[in-house]
Amino acid sequence: MEQQSFSFDKVTMSKIAKGALIAISGALLTYMAQYVATTDFGAYTPIVVALASILINAGKEYTKGK
Repeated sequence: MEQQSFSFDKVTMSKIAKGALIAISGALLTYMAQYVATTDFGAYTPIVVALASILINAGKEYTKGK
């Protein structure tokens, strides 16, 4: 089934939503990386950095294709 001009089908809408989610996730991860790098968490700094690294890696792996 072909997509008609000037219209969206469910597959196209799904692709647009996935792209938007990836863009938002990238922006959020960038913000978190900058926040973690410039904030002093005291004794919890190693734990926060480790958790942030895990979240960033999880986001990267989630958005990566096969």
